[in-house]
Amino acid sequence: MYFLTTLFLAIFAMTNLSAKPTTTILSTDIGSDIDDTWALAHILRSPELDLKMVLTEGGEPLYRGQIAGKLLEAANRTDVAIALGKYHNLMGDEQRHQGPWVENYDLSQYPGKVHQDGIQAFIDFIKESEGPINIIAIGPPPSLAEALKQAPEIAEKCHFYGMYGSFDLGYGGRTEISAETNVRLNPEAFRTVISANWKSKTITPLDTCGLFFIDGKNYQEIWSSTQDPLLRSVIENYCIWAPRVPWKVCDFFVLKSSTLYDDIAVYMAYDGGLLNYEEITFSVTDDGYTLRDSEGPYSAKVAISWKDMEACQDFLTNRLLTK
Repeated sequence: MYFLTTLFLAIFAMTNLSAKPTTTILSTDIGSDIDDTWALAHILRSPELDLKMVLTEGGEPLYRGQIAGKLLEAANRTDVAIALGKYHNLMGDEQRHQGPWVENYDLSQYPGKVHQDGIQAFIDFIKESEGPINIIAIGPPPSLAEALKQAPEIAEKCHFYGMYGSFDLGYGGRTEISAETNVRLNPEAFRTVISANWKSKTITPLDTCGLFFIDGKNYQEIWSSTQDPLLRSVIENYCIWAPRVPWKVCDFFVLKSSTLYDDIAVYMAYDGGLLNYEEITFSVTDDGYTLRDSEGPYSAKVAISWKDMEACQDFLTNRLLTK
């Protein structure tokens, strides 16, 4: 079974390389949890995705823009625009876990475009593009929600892929569901985003993304890729981030990644074949729970379980290691 799955992925990758890459925008609170940094690297190593813009979410748009800018420079991808979202006091300055990495980085010197009014730049880009466009959203979405309030028609050009919610499993695979952070920090913004008239909407909840990490030989290959500027930057950030977060990442960060929630949203945007999906109708509580509800006002295609997570771990490792 594993051999057949790997063979299928290889054939898919070769076939898909001949297709025109899909215009893509990343909406991210990069700089809080390290998984956003991994996800940006993942997009940059995915030939199916033509990244055009990074829209910052959460607090401190300048800080988040700095991390995105420095990472894009490491990847030699300064063709990607950085759109600074509005300041939203969702997390507070204590979430500035990757700050030392950009302490001396001047975003005003970024060779590409930096849009101070990122929400307007996001709207303008979509309106001026032919489409379709992939929106990959991996953070609390107040800036994305504001864009949709100002110009709801832009959703009709876009496929939405997001990391949101908890339906059957909670954090760490617990059998009790959790108020997932991206929803909990701003439920009203999530309601706005999930109810938009997207061409399609697909989300990965904790049921799948909350189980995913890279370890063993796969992780050691990435850890050892010191000659690769992009992966070296990811690991540098991880080494800075791990001792600064209030959970025990330092117990294992030299042996495996932390949970890579956001990478699954990226994976779904160009493949997603190793996941099982279910169309779920649900409601969203004011304290951030996504509840199965046949009478609920929201629905989405949900990656509810894994077909083969180990094959996806191998697949992502190979993708990250391939320049």
